[in-house]
Amino acid sequence: MKLSQRITHLTGGGSDGWDVFYRARRMISDGYAVTELTIGEHDVRTDSAILEAMDLSARQGHTGYAMVPGTDLLRDTVAARLQARTGVPTIRHNVLITPGGQSALFAAHFAVCDPGDVGLYLDPYYATYPGTIRGAGAVARAIETTSKDAFQPRAEQIDAAAEGAVSLLINTPNNPTGVVYSRRTLEGIAEVCRRRDLWLISDEVYDTQVWEGSHISPRTLPEMAERTLVVGSMSKSHAMTGSRCGWIVGPEEVISHLINLATHTTYGVPGFIQDAASFALNAGSALEEQIAAPFRRRRELAVDILKAQNTVGLVPAQGAMYLMLDIRATGLGGEDFANALLDTHAIAVMPGESFGSAAAGHIRVAMTIDDERFAAALSTICEFATDLANRPAVAS
Repeated sequence: MKLSQRITHLTGGGSDGWDVFYRARRMISDGYAVTELTIGEHDVRTDSAILEAMDLSARQGHTGYAMVPGTDLLRDTVAARLQARTGVPTIRHNVLITPGGQSALFAAHFAVCDPGDVGLYLDPYYATYPGTIRGAGAVARAIETTSKDAFQPRAEQIDAAAEGAVSLLINTPNNPTGVVYSRRTLEGIAEVCRRRDLWLISDEVYDTQVWEGSHISPRTLPEMAERTLVVGSMSKSHAMTGSRCGWIVGPEEVISHLINLATHTTYGVPGFIQDAASFALNAGSALEEQIAAPFRRRRELAVDILKAQNTVGLVPAQGAMYLMLDIRATGLGGEDFANALLDTHAIAVMPGESFGSAAAGHIRVAMTIDDERFAAALSTICEFATDLANRPAVAS
């Protein structure tokens, strides 16, 4: 029996660069004490008030099938939130509630890509991006950004890759780099999208985690609302990663077709989870700031630690819960460095190569453990890198 190429070619074959993560998890299972700085999981779990709202909704009977597009309450709440943040008129019919941001990413590509179409994405990228595009039947084409540009994509790079493409996927604030795209960057992206007639899929799940500058949704730029699909989620903004509640915001016609897709795939999100999400969003910015505060604080700790040495470079850490560190001075690539760090100090980080070739020679550090342990681990990483950089050269 034969499986579809769509499923067997989802990851593109070869290593996905996550071997260090899996090895660290095996070490933990075997009883080793490993400091994990790998994935973007909050160290402080979902706020008790949100859980109480979820429990109350379930106990009051909202446990049956919910409306497939999402409850009116949550769709209205998401629409009001985006309109307040962007100034772009947004109503319920512009919103589809999805089982998390990942489901929204897939649905968005499924909506705009026919089999064999080219979907563009930027390298470095969140690990699922190319597989998501392939899963929708499209051809995933990477556009490399560069460390010297602080991983800000240039319009001419995108334009050069856009021949035959129908969509472009971007992510700001960015995972893995922590970079927030500037207005100039986004205006360049928008200009290419308009001229090349591209759909823009904008992953904005980190929009509440901005440490420098400001988050600009490309949907706000001239003539972009009609060609932009915004992906959002409760996962990062409200530490609700396991609740699986996200959304797509876009033109009404697209959303109407995506509701049809949801009817044939996910069949919606549980009502009690949507009620908890509505409660959380209506709690206002104070709760979001409380959830973001540990990462803002740790980012400041990191800046101070990294200033005290000159081996490890910091890609501008403007947003999100990660640091992208340049360790090329050690002479090692990201994967070799991460494996050596795990072996010698039991600290697990993600190699830059896990997120594409553009981040080779870098590592990604998640700021997801308490302040004291985080500072100690980052100091150890810097000391380890300095020792490697200063080791005597081996004669050939």
